[in-house]
Formats: sequence, C-alpha cells, structure tokens
Amino acid sequence: MAYILKQAYLGYNWIFGDLADSRPTELDLLLMSTPLKPILISLAYLYFCQNLGPRWMASRKPFSLKKTIIAFNISQIIINIHLFYVCFSELPESDWSCIPVDYSWNPRSLKELRYHHYYFLVKMSDFLDTIFFVLRKKNQQVTFLHLYHHFGMFLITWIDVKYFGGGHGIWLGILNCPVHAIMYLYYTLAIFDEKWKTNATFKKFLTQLQMVQFLALIIIYGRPLFMAECRYPKIVCYFFVPQNFFMLVLFLDFYRKCYLRRNKSNGSLKSNGLSDSG
Repeated sequence: MAYILKQAYLGYNWIFGDLADSRPTELDLLLMSTPLKPILISLAYLYFCQNLGPRWMASRKPFSLKKTIIAFNISQIIINIHLFYVCFSELPESDWSCIPVDYSWNPRSLKELRYHHYYFLVKMSDFLDTIFFVLRKKNQQVTFLHLYHHFGMFLITWIDVKYFGGGHGIWLGILNCPVHAIMYLYYTLAIFDEKWKTNATFKKFLTQLQMVQFLALIIIYGRPLFMAECRYPKIVCYFFVPQNFFMLVLFLDFYRKCYLRRNKSNGSLKSNGLSDSG
C-alpha cells in the first residue's frame, strides 16, 4: 500500500510539476498552483446548477437580477473586446500557421502567459451565466450543451495556462472573444427591447457564427499536425481538433432542431447552448 501511495505521489509531482510550465506557479497566478482548486470549482458548479440550486429555488420566487445581469453583460463585452485586441496585436509577424510556445522569462512571453491566464479567469466568470439561469428559475436553459461548454472551457483553459501558456493558443482568444462580445451585446439588447428576444434571425446568426468559429479552430489546430517542423506541442492539436469537432456536431444538432425544423413548429426557440442572459 505504501508503495502504491508513493508511486501515486511521484506520478502526481511528475504530471503537475515536472511536465508543467513552472512560470504560472512561480508567478503565483490565481488557481494555478494545484489542479485540486479548479476541479473542486468545476464540481461545485455542476452540483449547484443541476442539484442544489434548483432544489433551493423550488419554493422561492425567481430573482430578477436585471441590473446585475446588465452589468455582467457589459463587463463581458468590454473584456472580450480587450482580449481580442491584445491577442491579435500579439500575433507574430512570421508564419501564423505554427506559433511555438516561448517558455522563457522575457517580457513578451510573460505577457502572453498572463493574458492566457486572464482568458482562463474570464471562462470561470462565464459560470455566472448558468447560475443566473438557476436563480431566475430558467432551468430549461441549463442544457447539456450549455454545461458541457462552460465546464469544458474552464478546465481546458486551465490546462492551457499550466502547460502551454502562449504560442498557437492565441488563436482561441482571437476567434472566441469577438464571438462572445457579439453574444453578450445581443443579450444586453434583449434586456432593453423584447423584440430582440424573439429575433430568430439574429439567434440563427449567432449559432452560425459559433459553428464557423469551431470549424476555423479545427483548421487552425489541425494545420500543425501536418507540419513536421512545427514546434508547437502537437498533443494540444490532437486533443483540440476532435474537441472542436464534437462542439461543431453539438451545435449542428442544435441548429437542425431549432432552425431547420422551425417550419414544423411555431413554438418559441430555446437559447443556444451557451447562455441567454437577456
């Protein structure tokens, strides 16, 4: 038993110590010292949204949260626009199809690492989307697609910062941040004008935009797999390509059910899997 515990301890140190980038821990970046904290946060998020929250709200009236959600949405618009600008400005002048991770301590690589961590924290703040649903008793919006997306992005971005903070990963911010800025703009407009909530054309556009994003990420992360000289860790690409393909399939299924079959039903459309903070 002692041998098993020792090997488990050594394996833990190897995976989360020797294999990891030492800079996030040495810089004392929030939640980066151990995987235990993000795992507990993720599990607490799932438990609250699927179990504790709905039970707690069962005998209560839904909260309005209008001002809180407006402030949250506007902050998300500003943050995502800022992250997009920073990520785009950090693109190297050389080949964009393969951007290796710079693990050095030079100012540029540390800036990249900090913004990857910043993006990770933004993905954690996205949990509030679901929490708002639960507190407003809109449990029908807490779909598998919604939970999978937020839960997955939080853990994926933690892994990114812990092991691959920089390089080709900058494309995730470039493609994902403007999509989220547009989404939160829509949610904000929907709060002030009821017409936006029932605007099926714009909802359809948002879903199409998300699918284009996933397709672009498949291509961008797939390219280094065919470049023998590319020094970006290919293990990231081997994971990220099927992950984005899976997300594309989920969104295609949602799109088919909600828009291609719309003529068969006049019922109201549900939110896409991400959120509907209007």
